[in-house]
Amino acid sequence: MLSVARLLTAVCLVGDVLAQTSTYFSPGVPTDTPIAGNYTGAYRPRVHFSPPTEFMNDPNGMFVNADGLYHLYYQYDPTATVAGNQHWGHATSKDLYTWENQKIALWTPNNYTFVFSGSAVVDVNNTSGFFPNQTNGVVAIYTLAQYPNNAPGPQTQNIATSHDGGYTFDAYASNPVIDSTSTQFRDPKVLWYEPGQHWVMVLAFAADFSIGIYTSPNLKDWTPQSNVTNVGLLGLQYECPNLVEIPWEDGPQETAWLLAISINPGAPLGGSITQYFAGDFNGTHFEPFDRAARIADFAKDNYAGQWFSGIPGTESQVSIAWASNWQYTQQVPTGPTEGWRSQMSLPRVNYLKNATRIGYVLVSEPYNISAVYTEELAYNSSLGNSSILLDYSSVESGALYFEANITSLSPTTAVGALNFTFSSSISGEYITGGTVVNGDTWLDRGHTNAFDNPFFTNKFSATGLYSGSDNGTWTISGVIDRSIFEVFVNGGEQSGTMTFYATQPLDTMRIGAAGIAANATVSVGVWALADTWAALADANGTVRGNATGSVSNGTYGRM
Repeated sequence: MLSVARLLTAVCLVGDVLAQTSTYFSPGVPTDTPIAGNYTGAYRPRVHFSPPTEFMNDPNGMFVNADGLYHLYYQYDPTATVAGNQHWGHATSKDLYTWENQKIALWTPNNYTFVFSGSAVVDVNNTSGFFPNQTNGVVAIYTLAQYPNNAPGPQTQNIATSHDGGYTFDAYASNPVIDSTSTQFRDPKVLWYEPGQHWVMVLAFAADFSIGIYTSPNLKDWTPQSNVTNVGLLGLQYECPNLVEIPWEDGPQETAWLLAISINPGAPLGGSITQYFAGDFNGTHFEPFDRAARIADFAKDNYAGQWFSGIPGTESQVSIAWASNWQYTQQVPTGPTEGWRSQMSLPRVNYLKNATRIGYVLVSEPYNISAVYTEELAYNSSLGNSSILLDYSSVESGALYFEANITSLSPTTAVGALNFTFSSSISGEYITGGTVVNGDTWLDRGHTNAFDNPFFTNKFSATGLYSGSDNGTWTISGVIDRSIFEVFVNGGEQSGTMTFYATQPLDTMRIGAAGIAANATVSVGVWALADTWAALADANGTVRGNATGSVSNGTYGRM
């Protein structure tokens, strides 16, 4: 979520949001139809979600309903390409790649209150009493932050109800459900704890480096239970906590609980980052297995990730993160050139895996990426120590997925490297990276020329470790999508997210291996990805979203 300093220095300081009437403070921002946006820009990702116009940051309120429809809400300023006038934007998807923009979900009733981050749950059993004879009632839980006279005021936790499956909301008449005088108290994440038959909320006491744990029988009455304080990296504040039950592959137990804490500013690489801790949770107290900080992403553009509510803890969890960094997000060139800023990460499958020497690691790999393949561009099952050169300028989306695998390795033959480069045939600009078998993975965006900022640093790396449990394999895969690149090592044991801005489109790929042992086998495949926004756009490339007034779970409700 937004820190006080960032919000007060934002260009747009007008706030508006949810009320129980249709009153709306910002002129020109529609509340009864989605905001239209043009999706033809050279930087606009085609398989990553981005807002129709203006500025987006944290994912909020993510849940999947009983029909398998995914709801993504997000921090949204529909009035400027910088943060400030915070709403909840909204989009839905069946496959997590093809999104339909919905109308703005939450806004405030005056010009000094903002809707900050939060979460949403489906109250299937009507524990709240808001949804008699209904199993798809949705409750959004969010922070309202007041800035009277442009000075920070209290941050309180509030709820709103939706009777149409999450499309329209009414504020709870007895808000706030957790009152406060603190200016640093935000980002509630709520989940259902089945053994105790109650709701759990994790909440950031941002400046105190503490995550509060609350419980409730009904989403309205909350009781503080415990705190997790001063764990891992501190930065200058904690934000956007998440608590989720998650499978543990080959672990000492079938599942564990994962607490993710985002920190900003003060990440090791600068700006914002997310760290995580696995542990036990008894419904009121979280106890980490250790107090070591593990970082969710080794590059610089992955923050405030959230898991979809509604997935059982014994199944792999699915997350989406904000793919940017507060150090430079409000200056990137998509704002003046294309009228929007920021994108989300790919949807990712997550589970815990035993990791030699460090105990466990959070696996993060693309969710069902083959669903958006359009054609196989290259495949070689015995590449050896050679390379593939590929012209992909004819791929409509400009988006690719690649995967390279080295097999039949042993501890004594785990040598060599896999490297890749994506370049422009016009300007010569490029991004590059690779992985050293049994060692480091690296990325470099320093050879693209459309954005120069002292905090937009160029090079990132992470250290891996080959072990016999890897079945003699070392793998790397990645997605390039116009202005964002994501890489995954060994099935997601490591991941890196990196935005980049070239003056000309990248259209040529080279991928190859060097120094690989003679008895090992190298295979490489490259696939074109769909232009997932194209089918939703008109002849001019404008996407208008769900403008019909009807939705898959009912009709638009009142505001």
